[in-house]
Amino acid sequence: MPLRVRPSGPVARDVAARPRGHPMGRVLRVLVRAGQPLAVVSLGALSGVAEVVFLIIAGLAWATRSQAGVLERAQAIVAWEMRRLSLPPVGTDGPRMLSYLVARLLPALLGAVTAGLLGVGLVLAGIVIHAFLVGQMDVPEVAMQVVIGLALLAVNIQAIASVLRLDRWLAGNLLEPSDRDDLEQRITELTTTRAGVMAAVDAERRRIERDLHDGLQQSLVALGMLLGRARRSRDPDQATRLLGQAHDDAQRALDELREVAWRVYPSALDHGTLEDALSMVAHRSAVPVRIDYRLADRPPPQAETALYFVACEAITNAAKHSGATVIHIEITGDGKELAMNLRDDGQGGADPTGSGLQGLARRVAALDGRFTLTSPADAGTTIHVTLPCA
Repeated sequence: MPLRVRPSGPVARDVAARPRGHPMGRVLRVLVRAGQPLAVVSLGALSGVAEVVFLIIAGLAWATRSQAGVLERAQAIVAWEMRRLSLPPVGTDGPRMLSYLVARLLPALLGAVTAGLLGVGLVLAGIVIHAFLVGQMDVPEVAMQVVIGLALLAVNIQAIASVLRLDRWLAGNLLEPSDRDDLEQRITELTTTRAGVMAAVDAERRRIERDLHDGLQQSLVALGMLLGRARRSRDPDQATRLLGQAHDDAQRALDELREVAWRVYPSALDHGTLEDALSMVAHRSAVPVRIDYRLADRPPPQAETALYFVACEAITNAAKHSGATVIHIEITGDGKELAMNLRDDGQGGADPTGSGLQGLARRVAALDGRFTLTSPADAGTTIHVTLPCA
């Protein structure tokens, strides 16, 4: 972890008064950079003591099968070590973190030894200077001691740098997943998302079949009966009335068919943007929908389709179950990632395990996206979706 030296008092005012290119400022910066490895290694030696205590407690907890909190504390210690070594944070499993903490005891011990030897060298240097000042040593003896001390100091500095490299090497090799681990994790993710997409597709097919059977088919049967009655009727007025009713039922059946077709694929995306398609959905919604579309370039088709289905499901759920009075849809992007926020002011309490929401989450996961639902009771519902643009 990089250290910053901030002088205070008169020294601070004196340093601040000098220009940035002043020799004194350059000397201070050189000293700070030179002292960073020693500071990092010394902190690692101190943290090694705490890690020994933690590993003993963790071993006792593991033996008594009370591992609650052990992995959480291990993760916090590993995160601190990453900051100390100026390395990016990593997310890994419990056994890998514990293995790293055990292996890190070696650089902690070596760091304590090197820092201790440097402290001993400083004490010996002080003794030599004192002996020279009181006349116990002459100039040739002092010169020989200085040469030996500088040689040992160079070896000690090299040892500190080697300990720091060892510490970072252990962190990089024991915590960061290997290429094989990344490949296995990616295969697992793809297998999971593929199974989820297949389940979502099957659920959507059953839903469409149910809508066709229970909705559109029944409407067409009723329409056929009305037309049959109108054909058999001998009363012209009654026949006209039945034909008018049949015309209205045909319009409703056509609307139902259009709704089912849009759930299969939104054809409006072939002729317009996502904003245009959502505007048509908002126009048909029983709840007012406000759309804030802030995309300069059109996203990929698969991303547009996923965002469309998420928005439609959210609007439908809000209209049917939440009692919302308004729905806000915000769509933004930075060229690398798309983000969509959907918020309503309804009663909240949406069930994330519902088939509809789970299907949306699977659809988003299949595109390497993230789906987040927040729906506390009496506080509305918020859905956040992010998708990569590539």
